Amino acid sequence: MFAKTVLDNGIRVVSQEMRDHRSISLGIWVENGSRHESPQENGISHFIEHLLFKGTKRRSAAQIAEEMDAVGGVLNAFTAKEHTCYYAKVLDENLPLAIDLLTDIFLHSSFESEEIERERSVILQEISQAEDTPDDYVHDLFSLDFFKDHPLGRPICGCLETVTGFHREDFVNFFRTRYRPLRVVVSAAGHVNHDALVREMAERLGSDSKGSAANSMPAQVETPPEMGNGVFPHRKSLEQVHLCLGMAGTNQSHPQRYAAYVLNTLLGGGMSSRLFQEIREKRGKAYSVYSFAAAYKDVGYFGVYAGTSMEWTEEVVELILQELKSLAAGEIKEGEIERTQGQLVGSMILGLESTDSWMSHIARNEIYFGEPVTTDEICAGVRSVTRDDVVNLAQTLFHSRTLTLSLLGDFKDGFKIKTLL
Repeated sequence: MFAKTVLDNGIRVVSQEMRDHRSISLGIWVENGSRHESPQENGISHFIEHLLFKGTKRRSAAQIAEEMDAVGGVLNAFTAKEHTCYYAKVLDENLPLAIDLLTDIFLHSSFESEEIERERSVILQEISQAEDTPDDYVHDLFSLDFFKDHPLGRPICGCLETVTGFHREDFVNFFRTRYRPLRVVVSAAGHVNHDALVREMAERLGSDSKGSAANSMPAQVETPPEMGNGVFPHRKSLEQVHLCLGMAGTNQSHPQRYAAYVLNTLLGGGMSSRLFQEIREKRGKAYSVYSFAAAYKDVGYFGVYAGTSMEWTEEVVELILQELKSLAAGEIKEGEIERTQGQLVGSMILGLESTDSWMSHIARNEIYFGEPVTTDEICAGVRSVTRDDVVNLAQTLFHSRTLTLSLLGDFKDGFKIKTLL
């Protein structure tokens, strides 16, 4: 059973009661991510996410970890392009502890200078690790190439120059500016009572001193990016070439979003997908190949990843383009749409069997839609997609003149992809 309450200061509390579960997942979500940073601030949201676990007025970093470990729970966080989430998963009997820990780090983190320097070193190692993982790193490069000089294109972790330049006052000022009640969603799922949760959150977060200032501040204008196109080779000494080929897609609330789900899964969403069958199974030209989509409030992109040898790079790009053109031309076999719809519905339902996935599901719905979107609605939306819907969307998206191709590999001078020239 879903419920929603808005506290007096604007914080939204949403919950999904699941009486047959013993666990509860609780998250504090802030509508703040790397998109809301200036070029000089790139990575500060992610840095703050780390720092909130490094001690409060009441607890040291070790005590925060020890208290959650003592009940076998999970305490963690993540930063995305448009939001940050701090969450805990515990047995229902330990919900008071989860509430106390999360609200303590959210309201009373100390941002000690020694912890900042220690965590700066950790984040720099995280950046280096990402750059040493080429199948992940190429996605960051694609985002930079595709969104040009827009915050959506910049890496969530930031870069060496920005991360080394942050000072304590930068974190404190950014936190005070961005962590406002109107941007906060408290989300819970599991064996939880909504009214009791609201009372606890009103007591702990309802008097947040940042509330009155937040309600008088104008909403930040989030300008949509100008999307790029072209071929962007990035040189790195590697055995393989890792590539992302992408184009503009659909945003989170786009009326064709269900058709986009089907299109993405049909093209490269599993072992039965067109790309996997054609490029890996039939031709053996790649070990890993799949399609992907990212959706934000106002924009999105759709793309394909593949890892292949230098000698097969051009051929793999041509094969990807052939599959895109085939879908845009309506070359869809009987039963493909129905099989893909079943795959989507089944994977969604299976993915929502845990309280943490439900906690995320209802929080994202609140952030992007302002209301619950039931699984029945999603299933009906997926099942309603027709062959013509998929073809029409493919025709809208797939234009060679608007493609962005990012490549990461040991390229020589003069390297070109003739197919896209």
